[in-house]
Amino acid sequence: MANDKTALLLIEYQNDFTTSGGALHGAVEANMAETNMLANSTEVVQAARDAGATIIHIPISFKEGYREITNHPYGILSGVVDSNAFVAGSWGAEITDEMKPAEEDIIVEGKRGLDAFGSTNLDFILRSKGIDRIAIGGFLTNCCVESTMRSAYERGYDVVTLTDCVGATSNEEHANAIKYDYPMFSRPMTGQEFVQELSGAEVADASRGY
Repeated sequence: MANDKTALLLIEYQNDFTTSGGALHGAVEANMAETNMLANSTEVVQAARDAGATIIHIPISFKEGYREITNHPYGILSGVVDSNAFVAGSWGAEITDEMKPAEEDIIVEGKRGLDAFGSTNLDFILRSKGIDRIAIGGFLTNCCVESTMRSAYERGYDVVTLTDCVGATSNEEHANAIKYDYPMFSRPMTGQEFVQELSGAEVADASRGY
């Protein structure tokens, strides 16, 4: 499979998650340290970009006051509102320096909920570019990443989940999602395994003369 038919989806690598002082960093800090997910992610992004894959950043943001969602949020969105996270235009909503988009990368706008397909034009972008394989990294392992994985699987994409490029609010939730949920809706692999797969695609394409 040619790498130009592959996209790397980067979900919510934003300061409020990734960086000390971020509104929700304290909730994910321990798991990030356990998995080294941010350093792993930066390596995978560069390797995927060099291999010719499409890099797609998918941040989440809300106008001040969170009027885009219900007046009575519950569950994970309640935590976002209560912590005043991901406010559009704020430092916390910015993509972290380690993962800053390159000029050729795509930034998907409009994510307001968990599934990256739900309130955005992500599916249109992927299909218009002829992409049929996606790999997913980001936050949270068992929330937005998992929701996007399930939706992509339902849409017929070849889905890879990058098990050491995702982060959760606890090691237990992280491990549970990867062990029990990811194999049902994706091909779980480490970032390096994915990079090796991309390298294999490059070699195969070269042997065909294109």
